Amino acid sequence: MTSTLNAPAPPGRSAAAPAPRRRTRILSLPEARWALAALLLFLTALPPYLLGAPAWLWGPLFAAVYAAGGWEPAWEGCKALRERTLDVDLLMVVAALGAAAIGQVLDGALLIVIFATSGALEAIATARTADSVRGLLDLAPATATRLLPGGGEETVPAGELAAGDTVLVRPGERVGADGRVLTGESEVDQATITGEPLPVAKQAGSQVFAGTVNGTGALTVRVERNPSETVIARIVAMVEEASETKAPTQLFIEKLEQRYSVGMVAATLAVFAVPLALGDTLQSALLRAMTFMIVASPCAVVLSTMPPLLAAIANAGRHGVLAKSAVAMERLGQVDTVALDKTGTLTEGTPRVAELRPLPDSGLTDDGLLALAAAAEHRSEHPLARAVTGATRERRLTVADATGFASAPGRGVSATVDGHTVQVGSPARLLPAGADRADSRARHLVRDLEDAGRTAVVVLRDGVPVGVLGIADRLRPDAAATVAALTELTGRPPVLLTGDNERAAQRLAAEVGITDVRAGLLPQDKAAAVRAWERQGRRVMVVGDGVNDAPALAAAHCGVAMGRAGSDLALETADAVVVRDELATVPAVVRLSRAARRLVVQNLAVAGVFIAVLVAWDLFGTLPLPLGVAGHEGSTVVVALNGLRLLRGTAWRNASAARPA
Repeated sequence: MTSTLNAPAPPGRSAAAPAPRRRTRILSLPEARWALAALLLFLTALPPYLLGAPAWLWGPLFAAVYAAGGWEPAWEGCKALRERTLDVDLLMVVAALGAAAIGQVLDGALLIVIFATSGALEAIATARTADSVRGLLDLAPATATRLLPGGGEETVPAGELAAGDTVLVRPGERVGADGRVLTGESEVDQATITGEPLPVAKQAGSQVFAGTVNGTGALTVRVERNPSETVIARIVAMVEEASETKAPTQLFIEKLEQRYSVGMVAATLAVFAVPLALGDTLQSALLRAMTFMIVASPCAVVLSTMPPLLAAIANAGRHGVLAKSAVAMERLGQVDTVALDKTGTLTEGTPRVAELRPLPDSGLTDDGLLALAAAAEHRSEHPLARAVTGATRERRLTVADATGFASAPGRGVSATVDGHTVQVGSPARLLPAGADRADSRARHLVRDLEDAGRTAVVVLRDGVPVGVLGIADRLRPDAAATVAALTELTGRPPVLLTGDNERAAQRLAAEVGITDVRAGLLPQDKAAAVRAWERQGRRVMVVGDGVNDAPALAAAHCGVAMGRAGSDLALETADAVVVRDELATVPAVVRLSRAARRLVVQNLAVAGVFIAVLVAWDLFGTLPLPLGVAGHEGSTVVVALNGLRLLRGTAWRNASAARPA
């Protein structure tokens, strides 16, 4: 008889104690300090200005806003001029000063605050990514126990290990270097490297990786790679390299920055010089030129882009998706290829008892087999044991007391339950190759479960098999619908990139509708696949959660991390984070990004019409300055309000609506 358990399991993945975080303090960044100073000064100056207080009260405060928020972009713009490039930030500072020169002090100060805040946010994001990369090095232990040729041992910094050294890894310790097991048996949690949800049995000849966590057995390991060449070190290098070589993140409107900036400066100078040369007065020519600079300034164009994207960010944030910047939100809507991780992304990352197979002549029911296994596993801390005992709690079963508990790495556990010796563990170790009928039937059940992608656990009572448990990672309930939605959005099915074994990956892919499966991948393999697609001109979105996904997240056009069980490095490297691990929000936020891009195009058309009309009026007629400012500010308000439509709840509901292909 077969039983399938469907009760929900707790989210998250068991793991070793996390590495300590080393985060840059926000106010240690000069950009953040200057932006905060500019904002506080602006908020201090605003009330007396609006209340009509004397200029001596608010004037110095606004001047301080210009100095605090504008000196850095002005300095960077001047340095860019020396390299014969024109930075739009410099033009914004000039436009702000020009606005102040003709009495529009508030407008200029607001522009300065916006640009200073934007620069601070970019600096914070860069610093946090660097923090997470440095923190990854904490996964590798600081010291290791090196065995001496004479039979002694010494504690040395892990960074001093060299290929050929022999190290001892005690139970519960992190492996100090990449190498191969010489002696000993244990189970090693290497989810940080391969993403496998369960510890992997290790014995003589097995490969181990630096930073992975040893189980209950002691291992003697021969080091095969120097510290700078370990898988962990290569992950760090790949993330840093991808961050440096990734194309500069620009909103598409910024691609016109140089041409627009040069054209605006040249036009302003011409508007000033030509009338002056034709006999106009200095004051009149200057007023016309300043009016031109105000009406032609790209404020409305900038706001054409930002409000829709910022509104989309805010709306997505309310529904559990945090896009880290406007650039990230824009990139989400551009993707045409999706690569999904398996463990912790399509699945919940927690092993569970999926099937119960008692042998016919064992006298046990499904519940009886589960309770017997749980009694023996009760004192074990192995993830499989937690899955078994968790299943008994879900079924509210009574578990008998056990004595004589013993655990053997790579083999399983044994205990005495109601006077019987009960063993629970690996079929390869507990089922001998004899012709016993019970053993033969148990091996047949094991093959059936393993062919279905399950991890088989055999239960013996007094040395005789009585049943087999099928352990599996739980598929997220919205995984299949998410795959279908992403297929519709991008025009091609997602690809599964996983470090897990081929059989488990193929089974899960078949359940969710994925046909392209790439299993057994190390972190560098995932990143290489993403780079290959990028070279073909694709815009790839990677969805993952682990340290092993970080290089691919960094290399992708857009990276999305699962937030609840995601590693620090994945969360910092990704462009967006799914906070509540609701996979269905991924296609929803892609649709929301595309809606934002459509509004950006509408806003650019509106802003372009306003600028064209006002500029033509100023050049070929006499545009009163108040009317020019009103038209300029009016266009800014129109595009801002249009973009803020994405704050409405209906925008997210429309993006989340199911659209089966």
